[in-house]
Amino acid sequence: MKCFIAKPNEVQRAWYVIDAEGKTLGRLATEVAKLLRGKHKAIYTPHVDTGDFVIIVNAEKIVLTGHKWDQKLYRHHSQYPGGMKETPYKDFIQAKPTQPVYLAVKGMLPKNSLGRQMLKKLKVYAGPEHNNQAQKPEVYEF
Repeated sequence: MKCFIAKPNEVQRAWYVIDAEGKTLGRLATEVAKLLRGKHKAIYTPHVDTGDFVIIVNAEKIVLTGHKWDQKLYRHHSQYPGGMKETPYKDFIQAKPTQPVYLAVKGMLPKNSLGRQMLKKLKVYAGPEHNNQAQKPEVYEF
């Protein structure tokens, strides 16, 4: 019996809208990563981008569990000695309200050119409005 392998030009892509209000950051990120990779489809092929487009609205109203609101830190390094920068979550979400969701999803995708291609299909908006109405996205509930 032959294995089915999806071809990139034959993949049908859908558009989904997810409202992040009241959702937990990690649980939302896993669902979005699954949609972006295409693991919810029967034609899933690991080395082909079979995923769908995802629009996340109300990203600034995402919820963290436990004491993460006070204790979670975002770190990056400038590659110079002493170049480590740390930003607490509560400051980070005020400065860039879409970044925590974007970075959580990015961390759950493959770390290669295929993962970067999948990440381009993610659109994150801080408020309830988005500018992708022309694509007629469906509401995705989980």
